[in-house]
Formats: sequence, structure tokens, C-alpha cells
Amino acid sequence: MVARTIPVETFDLVIFGGTGDLARRKILPSLFRRMREGQMPTDARIIACARGKMSRKAFQQMIREALEEFIPNDTDRPEDLVGTFLKALDFVTLDVMGTQGWDDLAGKLRDDAIRAFYLSVGPGLFGAIASKLSETGLATPESRIVVEKPLGHDYTSACELNRQLSASFDEHQIYRIDHYLGKETVQNLMALRFANALFEPLWNAQHIDHVQITVAESIGVEGRGGYYDKSGAMRDMVQNHIMQLLCLTAMEPPARFEPDAVRDEKLKVIRALDPVTSEETVRGQYRANGEGGYLDHVENPDSRTESYVALKVQISNWRWAGTPFYVRTGKKLRSRMSEIAVIFKEVPHSIFPEVSQRKGNALIIRLQPDEGITLRMTIKDPGPGGMRLREVPLDMSFADALADAGAVPDAYERLVMDVIRGNQTLFMRGDEVEAAWAWTDAILATWDDSGDRPHPYDPGGSGPEDALALLHRDGRRWREVET
Repeated sequence: MVARTIPVETFDLVIFGGTGDLARRKILPSLFRRMREGQMPTDARIIACARGKMSRKAFQQMIREALEEFIPNDTDRPEDLVGTFLKALDFVTLDVMGTQGWDDLAGKLRDDAIRAFYLSVGPGLFGAIASKLSETGLATPESRIVVEKPLGHDYTSACELNRQLSASFDEHQIYRIDHYLGKETVQNLMALRFANALFEPLWNAQHIDHVQITVAESIGVEGRGGYYDKSGAMRDMVQNHIMQLLCLTAMEPPARFEPDAVRDEKLKVIRALDPVTSEETVRGQYRANGEGGYLDHVENPDSRTESYVALKVQISNWRWAGTPFYVRTGKKLRSRMSEIAVIFKEVPHSIFPEVSQRKGNALIIRLQPDEGITLRMTIKDPGPGGMRLREVPLDMSFADALADAGAVPDAYERLVMDVIRGNQTLFMRGDEVEAAWAWTDAILATWDDSGDRPHPYDPGGSGPEDALALLHRDGRRWREVET
């Protein structure tokens, strides 16, 4: 089977913060790959906006160097295509808080092309840019505006951000990116559940013992300690990325695979989340162990911001009542890995009384680094000598199983193309963001009231000992953070 690439219509994409790290590292290389695959038309235009003065030629050279850095294989970066891509690039010096550059930007936009504005800037500028786009007439009724996280710092600020955006754009024009939703495996979770008769009848509290969601990182907060210390693992990961994974795992089947139908079901999950008690949360900070610890990296010896968090989450609805979701994320752990593990209940009666009890079946959805799906099964160990059982994985790596479909696209490749197509399925809606913050704020308030410091843990491990107890109390254990 060969993947089918459907070209999008021609477009003008304006990137505010177009010389920044995200644009250089993710957005522009992703667009180049889409042009290479024949999805981005050669007459599309990409206009970068930034405060600094720069010529178009200098910007094109900057992006040529970015492509060489982030697409290092020469065969993936044919020179003739690089030249075509660079011709699509333009640059405007623009002051988002003033008047400079807006007329220049207007002169580069076409009336007959799809128009999208990507705000690759700090969230404090979202409202000002949205307002300016409306005031200058650059935002048409069919324009799209794209915003990155953080989408607020708490419930109040998230509501204010939504108010600012909706003052200039309708909800169907606003694309709130969570790059986790662009990952191929995350989308395959929906296909796995809703396109196969095998799993959906078992996808409930009657058959599933519990679910574990893990997002582990091996790096610390070096280089971004100032930002991270005001955020923490709860705001940086749980409120958005992990919340989205939980919703896709727990949601009811939507009536149709359409943006609002999918997002309606995700919102129902968030609204069904029980409040989390202090006994159901664990916070941690990695300590110094031959190198700088968290407090050193954020240069704040009194910091109570968590670099690790684990939660036991209950969903009060008919499908999931009594089945806990355990979620965890942390910095400086043993390895970088993200996975959703669905642990099924053991068989109700074993016909092999002389055999030690086996673990329940498990479905493991790996998000990174090696995207794929594993189903853990119990079989007879080959050979004579009685009935010996063993666990074996039915393993599918996307890189191997779908080799003829080409390389797995980066999440931004799909998401930016979905913006151009006008498909909001993989983007968060305003009420969804607010509901997630309302639930998260209650946990943060509990931590603030307690005044407790996060539990220290050693770098290169699996987190604080108290996180192990979170599951041990329920007779369960975390899956290993594997190297």
C-alpha cells in the first residue's frame, strides 16, 4: 500500500515570530517536507514577520541553513526543491504593538488564496496580534489564526485569552495547536478503537483494570528554567498533552469523524473527571546527583515547582466507573518515552491451577520515540514437559509495518496542512481548554494550600518513591520507564 497525498489549495501563511526557534526547527522544515511530498503547492507563499530588520535574501539564507540542520540527509533535501521552496519565502519587518510593517504585509497577501496567520510568539501577544489583524482588515471571514501553548496560565487567563481571540475571530477560525494530537500514533488510537470490532466492546470498566499514561523525558530544564519554574509539569504537560491523550483514550465514539463531534466527546470526558485528592497526587523535583539539580537549573533554591507529577484520575461515567487512569510525567527520568498502556483484567477463572497467575493482557500504544502498538498476550511456551505459559508481544512498529507508506510525518506537517484544509478535528476548542484548566486549577490550589515541597528524586530513575506507592496501594505497579 502506498500513502496517498492530497494537495491543498494555494495559500498565504504568515508566521509571526518567523525567525524564532519553533519556525526554524519545526514549522518551515515541515512545510518543506510537504512540498517535497507534493502536498504544498509550489505557488504557496510563506511570509515571516519579526521585529528585527532583515532582507528577504538574508531570511531565505537563514532557512536554507535551518533545512540543512534539521533535514541533514542530502537525499531528503534535493537542491532544486530547496530553491523552489526558498522562492516561496518572504520577510516583513513588523512591530506587532505599533504601526510599522502592517501595510507592507497587506501588500504581500493575495485575495484569491487561503490566508492563515501562525502566532509563533509569546501568549502575551496573541490578543494584540488578533486585534491588529482585524483592525487592519487583513483578517477575512475565512482567514485562520493558529496559536501555540501555553493557552493560559490558569482558568481565568485561559478565559481572557479566549475572549481576546473571539473578539476578532469566530471559533471556527481559531486553531489551538497541541502537537501531540498530530502524532500518527495518537490518531491511530482513534482508528484502533472505532474502526475495529475487536477492541471497542472491551473498552470499558468491565474488561479494563486500569490505564497508564506516561510522558517521560530524559532531559532537565536547563536553558528554560525561568519559564519552567513559573509553569511546572502540571501546567506544561498534564493540563494539555496528557489531558488530550486521556480524552482520546476515554471518549465515547463520536457520531461522525467531524471536528465538533470529536471535540464534544472529549469535552464530556473532562467534565466527568472527579476532583483529585491530595492522596491521589505526587509531586517531585529531580535533585543534584553529580550535576546540577532542578533548583540549580531554575536558580531558585526555594522553588516548590514540580518537575514530576503523578496522578490517579477517576472518570465518573458509565463506561469508566471504577477503572482508574494513572498519569505521570517528569524530567530527568531514565529515558525519553511516551506511551498509553491499557491493562485488561485477568481471566475470571484459570483452567491451569498449577501455573502461576499471569498478568492481564495489555495494549501498549507507543507515541515516542519508536511509534507503534504492542499487544501483550499469554501463550504456551513451546516444548514438552507440561503446560508452561509465557507472555509474548504482538508488536507493530510503524517504521517497519508501514515502510512502503514512507517516513512517518512530523506532527507539525499534518497540523499545518489541516489548518490550510480548514479541518479542526485535531485542534482544541475554547470550551475544552477552559474545562481542562478548571479541573487543573483545583489540583494546583490543593498543592498551594498544603505548602509541601515536592519529593526529591534521583536523575536517571523513574521518579519519586511516593509515585510507586500511588499504585502499590491499589495492588498495581507502574510499567518500567525503559531505556
